[in-house]
Amino acid sequence: MKNITMAALAALSVTGCTAMNDSRMDTDNSTTMPEAAMPYLQMAAASDMYEKESSNLALARSQDSNVRDFAQMMITDHTKTTQTLMSAARSAGLTPPAPQMNPMQQRMVAELRNLNGAAFDRVYLDQQTKAHEMAVTLHRNYAMDGDNPSLRSAASAAVPIVTGHLERVRRMNDMM
Repeated sequence: MKNITMAALAALSVTGCTAMNDSRMDTDNSTTMPEAAMPYLQMAAASDMYEKESSNLALARSQDSNVRDFAQMMITDHTKTTQTLMSAARSAGLTPPAPQMNPMQQRMVAELRNLNGAAFDRVYLDQQTKAHEMAVTLHRNYAMDGDNPSLRSAASAAVPIVTGHLERVRRMNDMM
């Protein structure tokens, strides 16, 4: 199951990005990252939505207080990053997209729906690690190369938040 999740996340980083216009190929790691505002907005909103959806499941299915605390932090923090991102989009004169998970994220949430207890916790933490690795890359790249100053600022603000999440979930994974 872990290999399926890892493969799914790898596919997400490529297929989720290449389906959008105004993208570029990052030759350092063979993933596509958006430079244009709308693809970035769509990907960032989808990432936040996945974090909230999967973490709501963690609150309902996990018996581990550390996992539940982490999940609550994901819901709180990713609600704030979504609000910041959408506010930045509106201030830039853009109509923010309705947050919508891409098919890969939908499959990941569906995988979690079939699990409970310790099995749920392992898959949830593994998914969170991979999702946060991709989110750090997404926000960092847009902060450096994005075409919209307001969104670059929002992306820059998201980087330390998502990096903190990544560090915490890695520590949790090491303890599992």
